[in-house]
Amino acid sequence: MNNLYDIIGVPFGYLMSWIYDFVGNYGVAIILFTIVTKLLLFPVNYHTQKNSARMLLLNPKLEKLRKSYANNPQKLSEEQQKLYQQEGINPMGSCLPSFIQMLLLFGVIDVVYKPLTHIFHFSKEIRNSAIEIASKLSVAAGGKEIRNNDLRNELMAVEQLTKAPDKFNELGENFRELVSEFSENFTFFGVNLGKTPDVSPEIWNKESFFLFLIPILAGAAQLIHTIYVQMYQKKTRQQMPNMGCMNIMMYTMPLMSIWFAYQVPAGVGFYWICSSVFTLLITIALNHYFTPERTAVINEKEKVKAKKKADKHPERKTFMQKMLEQQQALEAEQSRINGEGNKISRSEMNKYNRDRINEGRKRMAEKYGDEYDDKIDE
Repeated sequence: MNNLYDIIGVPFGYLMSWIYDFVGNYGVAIILFTIVTKLLLFPVNYHTQKNSARMLLLNPKLEKLRKSYANNPQKLSEEQQKLYQQEGINPMGSCLPSFIQMLLLFGVIDVVYKPLTHIFHFSKEIRNSAIEIASKLSVAAGGKEIRNNDLRNELMAVEQLTKAPDKFNELGENFRELVSEFSENFTFFGVNLGKTPDVSPEIWNKESFFLFLIPILAGAAQLIHTIYVQMYQKKTRQQMPNMGCMNIMMYTMPLMSIWFAYQVPAGVGFYWICSSVFTLLITIALNHYFTPERTAVINEKEKVKAKKKADKHPERKTFMQKMLEQQQALEAEQSRINGEGNKISRSEMNKYNRDRINEGRKRMAEKYGDEYDDKIDE
């Protein structure tokens, strides 16, 4: 998993390094970095929202099909896929953008977690040595060991360096000065984002108070976005299914974020606040943009575009065509098994399945030169 973070984090690391060099403050850099990454992800968000709006426009036709074929699930599925094909809509269209967004998120998190790698581009040997020194300091102070495979280890090393900079002298003056300067600039309105929030700090002052608030604000920002999405869906989808477990998870995640944000340096929670706020603004803007009237116009354009593409490349099959052909093949096979619609007994079905397995075993034996004894199968 860490390798995935490393690979995707490299290009974002150079972006963050450039922004930090430009503004000289890590808190401001996180805000600008979040804005830039959200702009880069905007086409993905736009495509996802457009697909959702078109699906919403299709709901009356889908509901009509559900009523017409309420007692025939196979026919219902077939008619639904035909409708998707006619409308040029892929019901799984939001999956790929969501997957891309998730991959990019790995890179974003890697940049926020690893300033020694992406801001200063220190070698792996120096980073490992710094983490080892920080781990010894943490254990000596009664804390936990900092492991090399811990995603948060570089932020923890920066935090330990601020407490005992002399312990890092063996890494060279350049390392200590750069990281110390970075730690001083790792602030936002005087709050050091390299420190870990505490629910019961030794001294309550301005910094400790705002550090205490950051995890709560991070969870609150996520919760507000969740509530807005839920309200919008209830408003636009009058016949939404009851997703009790999913709703519980959606409302539990902000609480988990609050707990986790108290375990990591405040820079992580600060990024989550920025990300949630900008995500909410983008979601609101897109929901206002995709009005029913505008979506209807877009839908007609997309249908024409899909038809032209299909006419230009008739040999290429769409996702829905492949799904429809697979379903028809399964139905044909089932019909053949049932003897043109006549039901067969369970024992006959078991015999049919056993014969299919034995046939496959026989072919494998012939392919690899093994002996095959059909008496054993009997």
